Amino acid sequence: MSTAATSTSTAIHSTEVGDSGSRVVFLHGLFGQGRNFTQIAKALRPELRSLLVDLPNHGRSAWTEGFGYAETADLVAEHLRAGFAADGPVHLVGHSMGGKTAMQLALRHPDLVDRLVVVDISPVANGSTGEFEHLLDSLAGLDLSTLERRGDADERLAEPIADERVRGFLLQNLRSTSEGFRWQANLELLRRDLPEIGGWPEADATFDHPVLWLAGEKSPYVRPEHEDAMRTLFPRTRLATIKGAGHWVHSEQPESFVSALRVFLGAAAG
Repeated sequence: MSTAATSTSTAIHSTEVGDSGSRVVFLHGLFGQGRNFTQIAKALRPELRSLLVDLPNHGRSAWTEGFGYAETADLVAEHLRAGFAADGPVHLVGHSMGGKTAMQLALRHPDLVDRLVVVDISPVANGSTGEFEHLLDSLAGLDLSTLERRGDADERLAEPIADERVRGFLLQNLRSTSEGFRWQANLELLRRDLPEIGGWPEADATFDHPVLWLAGEKSPYVRPEHEDAMRTLFPRTRLATIKGAGHWVHSEQPESFVSALRVFLGAAAG
């Protein structure tokens, strides 16, 4: 049976799922929240106990004045040292923006990380961020003061964001309060600092622990030309492709995703 606990160290919110087994931390991508990994975490019980983190400027975690991967990684590391990783290193799984944060955390705080899983992102600048800029502009352009119900937001976003699944994912960030609707994510900062989010800071360290790279078969974010950068920073890298998956590997192919984590993280106990 799962247990849930929240922590407020460094104003980061997290939820724990499971009460036994090796410890694994999940870091979500842009627009996401820790709870996006809830079903994955439940499927990994009882062998793994999970911590689902809301990254800064997302979910119930605090907003910051600016964005940087090193700074974000340090905040998460401080949060882990104060609680979930207080007794020793943990496994770390990060998707997209969370994957870059996880890479930085492993490079900057290797004592905290046993095994690292990077999901559909590479340690390089992504190039064009036009798709995400469009999504952020669409959300920011929504007049929240005129919404009477959540369905109104979905209807008004249907034209600029035609994919119903993407709209549903984004609208997880919409909260109803006593003063009306508001965005839980820090849209202003995410729009302003999108080039930083799409970028990758220089790193002169290496992480010499096992690393699994999971790429979506239909996604462009992990390419053969990125492999040199991966292996320079993470020499013990193994690459795997999840068939039938796009960028959101864990939601598009959850069974394959869970299976890959079980094999890779289970090997740590052997």
